[in-house]
Amino acid sequence: MSDNGTGGQPPTGDGTTGPGVPAPAPSVCPRHPDRESYVRCQRCGRPACPECQRPAPVGIQCVDCVREAARTTPGTTTVFGGRVTDGRPVVTYAIIAVCAVVYLLQRVDPGITDRFAFLPALGWTEPWRFVTAAFLHSPFTFFHILLNMFALWSLGQYLEPMLGRARFAALYLISGIGGQVAVTLLAGSPTIDGLNAGIDQSWLTSVVGASGAIFGLFGALLVLNRHLGRSSSAMYVTIAINAVFGFLYPGISWQAHLGGFVTGLACAGVIVALRSRQVRHLVWAALGGVLVLLVVITVGKYLTLPDAVRLISSRDFS
Repeated sequence: MSDNGTGGQPPTGDGTTGPGVPAPAPSVCPRHPDRESYVRCQRCGRPACPECQRPAPVGIQCVDCVREAARTTPGTTTVFGGRVTDGRPVVTYAIIAVCAVVYLLQRVDPGITDRFAFLPALGWTEPWRFVTAAFLHSPFTFFHILLNMFALWSLGQYLEPMLGRARFAALYLISGIGGQVAVTLLAGSPTIDGLNAGIDQSWLTSVVGASGAIFGLFGALLVLNRHLGRSSSAMYVTIAINAVFGFLYPGISWQAHLGGFVTGLACAGVIVALRSRQVRHLVWAALGGVLVLLVVITVGKYLTLPDAVRLISSRDFS
């Protein structure tokens, strides 16, 4: 009786197992070779671990295919005209990283806070402080930066993929500037005699923190959700709680919160108004218009002050 060449062993059917034949290696994620994965990308067929999986109309796709599709598909935009990304809030993470590094530098060198914090008295002679203050935090406590960065992380994961990275970055920066503009407008109309007498101290009070920019994100979220028909009821409570903190706790600039919030509403209103494909190319000019309006309002405020007040510089504090 013939053994048909198998040496008495039963056939394996697929030829992959049997004596001397190794078992197939487990499927692993190409981007994370240390992780087994039993889910494959619907586009390229490669395994994808949970971290690399992105929802697709049918099944899932790997992050590499999503990124490639966003790069090669012409006209792929979000509902508000931003460029579609792989969903990672890169700008949000970058802002958090910058704030964290700057905070550590503030702890090492307290002079950094003095050089880059915003105070109305120096806004005319050192205008870069309108921007830099949004990346600084109080160096005397961890609570300030932790609270702000948690809020930024929460809002950024939702808003950045919706708007696109460039629009989200513009919203953050313009809202941060808007917060400092409000601080300037609500600091009164000081005189030299008033400053010397200690009457107009808000003009000499420094402001740091991302709170103004974050309140701008709050305002934008309300406008965008309303346009999309989504509920923002939970956000109203969060905004109210944060607003109350600004009045109850000393050292918190409610003026910056208010200015950032209003600016965020304006920026989001522009983005929604110019969302259609026919006028979408005008959105950057419109956002630039919001920024120009803030500059005009600020310049007008400073021009109403005496020269001696407007031209105060850091040397006067030495």
